[in-house]
Amino acid sequence: MSQAAALVFILIVASCITAPLYAEHVAGTGPNDEHVTKKIEQDGEQVDVVAPDGKPIGPTWGKEYFMGADNLGRDVMVRILYGGRNSLLVGLSAAVITLVLSILAGLLAGYFRGGVDRMISGLFDVMWSFPVLLFGIALGTALAIGGLNFWFIHLESGSIWIPTIVIGVVYVPYLGRTLRGQVLSLREKEFVEAAVAQGMGSPRIMFSEILPNLASTLLVFSTLIVANNILLETALSYLGAGIRPPEPSWGNLIADGADRIVTAPHLTLAPGLATVLTVLALNLFGDGLRDALNPRAKVRLR
Repeated sequence: MSQAAALVFILIVASCITAPLYAEHVAGTGPNDEHVTKKIEQDGEQVDVVAPDGKPIGPTWGKEYFMGADNLGRDVMVRILYGGRNSLLVGLSAAVITLVLSILAGLLAGYFRGGVDRMISGLFDVMWSFPVLLFGIALGTALAIGGLNFWFIHLESGSIWIPTIVIGVVYVPYLGRTLRGQVLSLREKEFVEAAVAQGMGSPRIMFSEILPNLASTLLVFSTLIVANNILLETALSYLGAGIRPPEPSWGNLIADGADRIVTAPHLTLAPGLATVLTVLALNLFGDGLRDALNPRAKVRLR
């Protein structure tokens, strides 16, 4: 099952990566190209892409408008593929941010203990006290208004990297607390005592002796974090605190079609199905990895 899930995810990623090729050579239109007055041939007749009453054409299962059009005459399939590129980019990039920050925080808290541990654990507790979605909405909305200007990071409002950083930060406690607990245990092992006796410095012990023993946990968590990141990005974009239109993402595509769920259900169902398949494939693959590697801790993200 996990191998099939991995194959499904690879196919989804490959499809999204090749979105420009599909748009140029198959659909013949870009993700933001509007064709409100365009007509296409369907069953030997000329059909409006967007009817006079505003109803867009449904799936044609052909080269043009394979999954239909939206109310501006944009090709839904093209926008789903480009939206997938953005959603996957956010999910993977945010996972890297989460992993880096969690590793640093977990190693420092677990290895040095004492005041360092209390400070980092206290920060985790504060972040943990907020529901992930509400925390993400609050940060995303605040940063979307004025952009992000912190140290060497300067991002304008509407940048795709704002929701990426927000999502990467809000999941740090979920992985960081697990790593901290494992580092506390590894800190007392004989190989660490031997490294200290040999005169190794703390940074070398943390990164060359302890970190490799966390590899299985990090590997399993990485797939689950990406899945949760994609879900959170979809939710934030749906609520207007993530990727902003006209830049497509699965979340804002679902939001765009919500008002026409009865007359044009393909606008919501198509990106929703893409999200479900991607997240389900990642979760199944992560479960398979967990069972194969059998880490000591039960890996569950909520």
